[in-house]
Amino acid sequence: MPKIESLFATRLYRAVLSEMGEAPTPADLEAACLSIASDDDAGMQWSEENDYPGYTSYASLDDLPWRFPIFAELVEVLDKHVAAFVEDLEFDLMGKEIKLDNIWINILPEGGTHASHIHPHSVISGTTYVKMRDGASALKIEDPRSARMMAAPTRRADARRELRPFIYVQPEPGDVLLWESWLRHEVPLNMADEERISVSFNYAWV
Repeated sequence: MPKIESLFATRLYRAVLSEMGEAPTPADLEAACLSIASDDDAGMQWSEENDYPGYTSYASLDDLPWRFPIFAELVEVLDKHVAAFVEDLEFDLMGKEIKLDNIWINILPEGGTHASHIHPHSVISGTTYVKMRDGASALKIEDPRSARMMAAPTRRADARRELRPFIYVQPEPGDVLLWESWLRHEVPLNMADEERISVSFNYAWV
């Protein structure tokens, strides 16, 4: 009988944030994110100048855990999730560490999107979800082989999950998702009639 294997796995980590210890609640994080956004004129200006719908603190506040205790508490829990994912990935860290590099707030209004992208200069990237009402965008993940498929036919609509060109992951408030930073992903159109709020982050090998 022929033997067919699945090779070169792409790993996606999903958990409830509080599984690794006491964590800020989605409600508390939502209040913090909205309060920070209302005072962050530089972030609002950057978002507008760079055609980012809504608000992100990505380019304006690079020290959230130092400024706001709730983010320091969040990072303590995220560190544990990332350590578990690094263990699963079987990295040989050669005496170095995987440590938080940056963390930022995303507030996406109704109709907003975040185009397909990767996170250069990082090893692990991820998001914890704060506010996700009905219709809020899933995370859309792209098969990293897409650019090499060239003349291949498209997959059937009922293809097995591991063979599909795109995977949609619908998180709940309080969830955390982690992936390797080279994995291309995007946030499709937010169909909810309320803001979609999340906190994203990168971990580097240092």
